[in-house]
Amino acid sequence: MQLDIIVPVLMGCALLWWVSGGMTWNTRLAVAAVTLVVVIVVVLFERSVSSP
Repeated sequence: MQLDIIVPVLMGCALLWWVSGGMTWNTRLAVAAVTLVVVIVVVLFERSVSSP
């Protein structure tokens, strides 16, 4: 894997851990899944725009 995927995923996990004090496990998993999907969509969009 490349750093443009690993770094946002790690940052998203750290942010989720930081703000998830009062969340249930189901909510944490849902937020983590949505975050991963958003990161993947952004990375794919950036790659498609930057390729000639």
